[in-house]
Amino acid sequence: MARRKQADETTARVRNLIALDSANIMRRLDARRGEMFVLFSRLRSREPMLSTLSTRYASATFHDLMNLPAREQSVVDHFYECLDSLRWYFTYTEDMPSTAQQTFNTLHRRLEEAHRQLVATIGHPVTPEGTTVVEGEVLRREDSAPEAALVRASPPRRRRAE
Repeated sequence: MARRKQADETTARVRNLIALDSANIMRRLDARRGEMFVLFSRLRSREPMLSTLSTRYASATFHDLMNLPAREQSVVDHFYECLDSLRWYFTYTEDMPSTAQQTFNTLHRRLEEAHRQLVATIGHPVTPEGTTVVEGEVLRREDSAPEAALVRASPPRRRRAE
């Protein structure tokens, strides 16, 4: 029983590290996307693009990843394969900045889709406060209470003295 609990905890930790790494990569790409190509054009340096795509957990081993179920391993592998395609392109491209940006847009869309699939499969990372971030969308409301009833339920507001 204790051994199974330890295995479940190990699997949860591996999932969280992968979720953290992938979320950080996607966040950096979104934040630096415009600036990467300005720097590439001006400096002719690939470093801004390559450093944006860096992964913190590149040293994950088969031993670590074998804790995940086979489907999760495949989804994780697909995300990192899409990331590797971007990294390979930026490492060896001889394209001009505008063509590089168009190619990036295509490869980035593939990476975004792979990331959506990854999150749907292994979940969001745990925040530093210890809670899991969940994105939700209201599909249907069970209660159809009018807004007036909701307003009455809220605490009264104090008016400022003038």
